[in-house]
Amino acid sequence: MLVSRGLGRKLTVTRGLAPGGAGALGPVALTIGNFDGVHKGHQAMLARLVAAARARGLTATVLTFEPHPREFFAPQAAPTRLTNLREKLELLAAHGVERVHVQRFAAAFAALSPEAFVAGALAGTLRARWVLVGDDFRFGAKRAGDFAFLAGAAARHGYEVEAMPTVAIGAQRVSSSAVREALARGELARAQALLGRAYGISGRVVHGEKLGRALGFATANVQLKHNRPPLAGIFAVRAHGIGAAPLPGVASLGVRPTVHAAGKPVLEVHLFDFAADLYGAHLRVEFLAKLRDEARYPDLDTLKAQIARDCAQARDVLKALENA
Repeated sequence: MLVSRGLGRKLTVTRGLAPGGAGALGPVALTIGNFDGVHKGHQAMLARLVAAARARGLTATVLTFEPHPREFFAPQAAPTRLTNLREKLELLAAHGVERVHVQRFAAAFAALSPEAFVAGALAGTLRARWVLVGDDFRFGAKRAGDFAFLAGAAARHGYEVEAMPTVAIGAQRVSSSAVREALARGELARAQALLGRAYGISGRVVHGEKLGRALGFATANVQLKHNRPPLAGIFAVRAHGIGAAPLPGVASLGVRPTVHAAGKPVLEVHLFDFAADLYGAHLRVEFLAKLRDEARYPDLDTLKAQIARDCAQARDVLKALENA
């Protein structure tokens, strides 16, 4: 069982497709998908799921996959992750989900026929009595299964099935791809509209190279567990996880070209007017406005001067957002 910290909710997490194992927890109302980002479209599905579960006395359950199917089939071409597994579980719990079944997406699972998936996973392991899917949902080997197949098998396997229509904001369909596109362009307000919240990354504070401290701007090095971040640059941020109120700051997310010629992405957060030791703390960093792209500077003194300008700009941006 996973307890979602800071949410006051308990979330049961089960895995695998062993007959009679996870299903022993009782019949469920179920929705299926990757739920990367848990955006407004996902939230509409979760609200319908929770309502149906309560009306029928079932457990509100999500079936999701690790890794993302596209990471399994084409890892080099897979999309960036908006949420790691822990972040996704916490968001699902926050929207009323009581149980998440995490299915390992591997060759044997990918090869299941639509009938084997319905009989083994939905009706067998999970004992689904009510199933909600998107109107474009596909499943099974070669994506041969669809809503019509689920509906045709419903009476045989003892469940109801319902399709969720597309959710749109204006003319744009709400999707994980649309969120990724907005983040990649630095359009954080657009991403926030699609998500229903500011985009954030969570992670534990770990030891880094301590360059920020040497430059006079101590930073918290937040461990990244995404396959690669969906955004990059310098940002005005708020950090949650230190006391009751979020703390303002400025963050750098990227490869630090002034320091490393070809580094891995790093998330470093400088919190304003804060000096306590944060090593081991779990932070959630909300990205509120993009200040600029990363840049390479000729020396550390030039970088230090730019960081000072970034801090001043971030303070102004955050103050303006508070007063808006």
